[in-house]
Amino acid sequence: MVVAQPVSAPLTRAAIFLVVTIDPGPDHRAAVRTFCADLPGLVRAVEFRELEAGLSCVMGIGSDAWDQLFGDPRPAELHPFREIHAGPRHAVSTPGDLLFHIRAKRMDLCFEMAAQIMARLAGSVSAVDEVHGFRYFDDRDLLGFVDGTENPRGEAVIDAALIGEEDAGFAGGSYVIVQKYLHDLDAWNALSTEAQERIIGRHKLSDVELDDAIKPSSAHNALTTVTENGKELAIVRDNMPFGRVGTGEYGTYFIGYCRTPRVTELMIENMFVGRPPGNYDRLLDFSRAVTGTLFFVPSVTLLESLNDDAPAAAIADPASPVEPAALPSAVADGSLGVGSLKGEKRHE
Repeated sequence: MVVAQPVSAPLTRAAIFLVVTIDPGPDHRAAVRTFCADLPGLVRAVEFRELEAGLSCVMGIGSDAWDQLFGDPRPAELHPFREIHAGPRHAVSTPGDLLFHIRAKRMDLCFEMAAQIMARLAGSVSAVDEVHGFRYFDDRDLLGFVDGTENPRGEAVIDAALIGEEDAGFAGGSYVIVQKYLHDLDAWNALSTEAQERIIGRHKLSDVELDDAIKPSSAHNALTTVTENGKELAIVRDNMPFGRVGTGEYGTYFIGYCRTPRVTELMIENMFVGRPPGNYDRLLDFSRAVTGTLFFVPSVTLLESLNDDAPAAAIADPASPVEPAALPSAVADGSLGVGSLKGEKRHE
């Protein structure tokens, strides 16, 4: 049985997004390989201190880091984040070897988990980005729109997020793309409500989608809808607002899981380049991406075996069924944000 990491964990009130790079040297790489096998046990130890807090932690590994740590075989679609330039719009590519997506009902559990991770990896990694996210009032982002509407539900979450027979040696894994967006709230709030609604593609108060007759083709939710052979392709998002009022920093941390990075990449391309080119997401006139990284999320089964002598992909039995990681029964719903700004409460 292949057990997936909790990429489909229900939404929570708090999260920490921690991205680190691995320091040069064989000893540091060896420390990280050992840590991969130890992480599931570390999560269980912290989680046990407050079971009702719904703590979970997903670990992702970047393309360069995978080559340094494990070599071949490698996940079929793992590659560095693809940078996009389109006029003044720039989807940047930034460093990141490991991602830790830590979620819980309470920030203190998230903080403790992050502290334990960094204590175990002390001297072997360097933090390059750390964002503390929170749920904002009635599931709205800092732009004022409800942010939790169109994520897949139930079994569709697993179908969207987890690799299957298409890369059997890495079944139960996932790909995750993260981007940190900063908002110009003064300029955004100077717009009329109607202008904001046309940019997002939804009514601000009710969250009801605008009628196609009046919704611009450049609306955010129009450009981030991707179809193939008549079927809408989904990703699993767990975006969160963040901010520092003292410095005037306000933003949304986008995180999107998918069984193939191509879907998320196409959403981002539609936003920045436009569909057709030039018909870009007007939200980017008020929000800019300051990070961008792609990671592979191994299954728990593979993660616990990555320090073995066996080749990485040989750990996963292609014939084994895949099941999600066990999760605490008491969990909180939440919301999502930029990058397909709309998501939805899961596991109802």
